[in-house]
Amino acid sequence: MTAQIIDGRALARKVLEDVGKGAAQLARRPGLAVIIAGDDPASHVYVRNKVRRAEELGFLTETIQLPDDIDEGAVLDEVATLNARDEIDGILVQLPLPEHVNTLRVMAAVDPAKDVDGLHALNAGRLTQGSGGLIPCTPSGCMKLIQSIIPDLTGFHAVVIGSSNIVGKPMAALLLEAKATVTQTHIHTRDTRFIARGADILISAVGRPGLVRGDWIKPRAIVIDVGTTRVPKVEGGYRIVGDVDFEEARDVAGAITPVPGGVGPMTIACLMENTLNAALVRQGELVSA
Repeated sequence: MTAQIIDGRALARKVLEDVGKGAAQLARRPGLAVIIAGDDPASHVYVRNKVRRAEELGFLTETIQLPDDIDEGAVLDEVATLNARDEIDGILVQLPLPEHVNTLRVMAAVDPAKDVDGLHALNAGRLTQGSGGLIPCTPSGCMKLIQSIIPDLTGFHAVVIGSSNIVGKPMAALLLEAKATVTQTHIHTRDTRFIARGADILISAVGRPGLVRGDWIKPRAIVIDVGTTRVPKVEGGYRIVGDVDFEEARDVAGAITPVPGGVGPMTIACLMENTLNAALVRQGELVSA
């Protein structure tokens, strides 16, 4: 048995097509501003990809590049300025921020209505209550990937490996809202392998290459690999690998996302969807994102 490969790029194209159609109907094009601090090469690549996709959709875009030694107060001032600008519908603070900048304080300063990353405490609370709000992009993309295989998750057992605020916790909340039975593991969980083997749907989001081996996976399970880690190649340079040992997993799973080409494209597509939804709410075309 060889698993079905879940094509994140193909599904992302469909999401972006719908976003483009929605944006074309607005009186004012959606505006996305990105704040990036420091010189982390991976962060700059991610920002370029996000901004390029937004521009392809006709969005207004702005990138605010700050030095690594930027004062936290100056970052907060930039956020406050963007909060007040009417043409900006979405604000993305690229993580990680420099170590001396308090990430939670900066995220809390973003207007929840413009929080297209879905990381503000208000949006996190709305997610757990199922009362709307902007949803974190990677978990939202994962749900679209899962439901492209199983539209109705009622009663399915989902295991989420990882409990971060960015992916693990909101992923579990979305699965619960979809009526799945959810188990979440973290760094202190005992025998994660045993727990994982009971999953109909297995999501790994910890950033440990090859953590999930073939014998961690229930036959015919859906496997969503959120991990992205750069590892050196023998011939030089780097390659991107996930948390899941892909070659072992594909012989056991029913469906699996590749890395790259799985969750990554969907994360960017859902960021664009969030930006459109934020614009729709702010222009009075939608009651709540």
